[in-house]
Amino acid sequence: MRAPVAWIREYADLPDVPTEEIAARLTALGLKLEAIERAGADITGPLVVGRVLTMEPEPQKNGKTINWCTVDVGTANGSGDPQGIVCGAHNFAPGDLVVVVLPGGTLPGQSGPMEISARKTYGHVSAGMICSLRELGLGEDHDGILVLPPDAGEPGADAFDVLGLREEVLELEINPDRAYAMSLRGVAREAALAFGSPFSDPAGSRLGSTNGARGSTSGDDHSTSGDAASTRGEDDSTSGGGYPVEVEDPAGCPVFVARTVSGFDPAAPTPDWMVRRLAQVGQRSISLAVDVTNYVMFELGRPIHGYDADRLTGPIRVRRAREGERLTTLDGQDRALSTEDLVVTDDSGIIGLGGVMGGETTEMSGTTTRVLVEAAHWDAVSMFRTGRRHKLTSEAGKRNERGVDPTICEVAADRVAELLATLGGGTVEDGVTVVGRPPAPPSIAMPRDLPARITGMGISAGDTVAALEAVGCSVGAAGDSLTATVPPWRPDLTDPHDLVEEVARIVGYEEIPSVLPAAPAGRGLTPAQSLRRRVGRTLAGEGYVEVLTFPFVGQSDLDRLGLDAADPRRTTLRLANPLSAEEPLMTTTLLPGLLRTVARNVSRGAGELALFETAPVVLPHEGAGAPNLPVDRRPTPAEWEALVGALPHQPLHLALAVCGERDRSGWWGAGREAGWSDVVQTARDLGAALGLELTVRRGEAAPWHPGRCAELLVGGTSVGYAGELHPVVCRAFGVPARTSVAELELDLLLERAVAPVAPVLSSFPVAKEDVALVVDDALPAAELAATLREGAGPLCESVRLFDVYTGPQVGESRKSLAFALRFRAPDRTLTEQETAAARDGAVSLAGQRHGAVQRV
Repeated sequence: MRAPVAWIREYADLPDVPTEEIAARLTALGLKLEAIERAGADITGPLVVGRVLTMEPEPQKNGKTINWCTVDVGTANGSGDPQGIVCGAHNFAPGDLVVVVLPGGTLPGQSGPMEISARKTYGHVSAGMICSLRELGLGEDHDGILVLPPDAGEPGADAFDVLGLREEVLELEINPDRAYAMSLRGVAREAALAFGSPFSDPAGSRLGSTNGARGSTSGDDHSTSGDAASTRGEDDSTSGGGYPVEVEDPAGCPVFVARTVSGFDPAAPTPDWMVRRLAQVGQRSISLAVDVTNYVMFELGRPIHGYDADRLTGPIRVRRAREGERLTTLDGQDRALSTEDLVVTDDSGIIGLGGVMGGETTEMSGTTTRVLVEAAHWDAVSMFRTGRRHKLTSEAGKRNERGVDPTICEVAADRVAELLATLGGGTVEDGVTVVGRPPAPPSIAMPRDLPARITGMGISAGDTVAALEAVGCSVGAAGDSLTATVPPWRPDLTDPHDLVEEVARIVGYEEIPSVLPAAPAGRGLTPAQSLRRRVGRTLAGEGYVEVLTFPFVGQSDLDRLGLDAADPRRTTLRLANPLSAEEPLMTTTLLPGLLRTVARNVSRGAGELALFETAPVVLPHEGAGAPNLPVDRRPTPAEWEALVGALPHQPLHLALAVCGERDRSGWWGAGREAGWSDVVQTARDLGAALGLELTVRRGEAAPWHPGRCAELLVGGTSVGYAGELHPVVCRAFGVPARTSVAELELDLLLERAVAPVAPVLSSFPVAKEDVALVVDDALPAAELAATLREGAGPLCESVRLFDVYTGPQVGESRKSLAFALRFRAPDRTLTEQETAAARDGAVSLAGQRHGAVQRV
């Protein structure tokens, strides 16, 4: 919301303080300052009103015609002589008042400040510039030079005041629940409240006295009233000569007010002061009739709509749209309507989306001479749903969907009618149509001490009453309870805690004491938390960086992984309202998000990556959907069980990805490219950190490369896969070739994890033995290593593969695996015989199980 400070001061009698102080006080009350705009702040030097005396057109060789002008600038130039200025625009004439910047001044230029000086051009010395709106930085040019009205001022007068360039505008961030602050009426009320100053309600005294500030009184100096005959009958509807209106859905439109102005001059211009104010609040001037409705909307916060009354046929009716009905709105869009939409109709059909946007058939135009003014109150929920349904936003819709004051419909209609009559030469017709009655404001009961208990401040009951009355509430007391009747412009106040918030912001959030809560005695991390931290520390120690990705995928992501139609990972949970139409599914694997992250980092020059992510995946199951539970009570045990049973399984997964150099190259020598063995070893190291031994066997699964995929097991149970991505998958995701990934079911690892046990360290020397065994080429090295460890017995400290050989010396489909065996006893130095016996036992068991033959 943009609020000119001068406009605020018309309704709030503020002290003479800097604008920054006003902004700070409003921010403290919850209207957060976004910016302070100062129009003309980048204009310096003499900027004056000038009267064009002569204007001589001079054609040039380039085909352009310039005007050699003499302009009376009074004594602003120091001599009183007319100023000679060259101008290329042609939309002004001798006698017009214009804005002139004299030599020594500076205007805002597109590429920086533009200094004005007397210079020779087109055969003349041009001493200054006649300005357009664009050159002044006030907007776009319409016809060229800005021509001032005849009463703008005498030549030589300061143009800053004439143009309102010294006026400051506050740009405020308004929370959605504070629609009242989307008007000058609301912002001024808050400003008066902030300074404890009197507030003059522009809606007038017909609404009764409003306590907009501490000890303030409301006046009606800025209000205009319409026909005094506007009174309601017992049936809540009075036409009294006004235009006939029928409301078929009073829940959707509780109040509908209509006034008519005839004899309006459609060519009447919008006065400069109104154009300037509309520009200050961010609204473009369109025509007098439209500008007046917009002006009153920003002034009072009540959206107004105007119809060309001569285009109306029959009574106006408000109802819900019917199936199949359509409407072309003012933005030229043909819209298919929903049966939930509130519409305004006449005998010709639908003429507007109630409270959101009018229709083309009855819009005001350059021939409109009779205007029907509509000021109606609409159901906020209906407005919100209609706007979202049609993807339609408007200034009126923004206010109606947030909830506005329902009691000022007549005042707003009167205000618009009077301005149209005054500025457009029209006549306000006798009679006014009022259908409906504003809903009664709610009353909220609250314990006297609730604000003090919630905020921790020493707020007395008297302070509470004073604060609530300051924001417009009527407060009554009964025993230990207070009852506040909220003001009609505050539909956001519905709960005792809403009242606490109002009291707190009036008393001042800065008064809330800063007290550190006493830390309760705890038991430290839970076992699950400790294990997850152990996982993170282990991976960080291995050089991996943790990432977090969105848990959403599309079918195209699963296609790029190469999953076949029967793969269980294709059974996904579809979101009813996804963030992106391309990714409407909850992911069943962490790899798509991780690979997208790899591709993004590689595209930005990060070639060496080691990333990991821990997150749940969603595995839906067949069964009944979640029950639709009430919100006014706690679910019963059966309802809770049904709700929990409807939740999909969400196991915790871990995914790893490596690419680029794993060992960096440099002056010390060549590096080493990351490969499938890195992610396999990382998985095994992770298992060791959890007290588990992960065994490895050849696996085959998408999206891994066949022959370069390892299945990881714990105690015979598969916990995941690791290896090199299939080349097709690398190309599909845009990641480097031979990128390697792993995905493990972390929940299974954590369930089987054991507490870490300190290793037993021996001070006795190690005995080393190396063996080379020839085995079948299909036998995994890890399986053979496990056999050697088992056969060597308890003296075996480690088994490490250090060489693999294939060739004619070992035979076809055979390979030689060389292992380094290390033996150590905790209490003695091993003898040669003990070491040889352990080695022979390992080789013997390998021969029995795998047909291994020792290579000599």
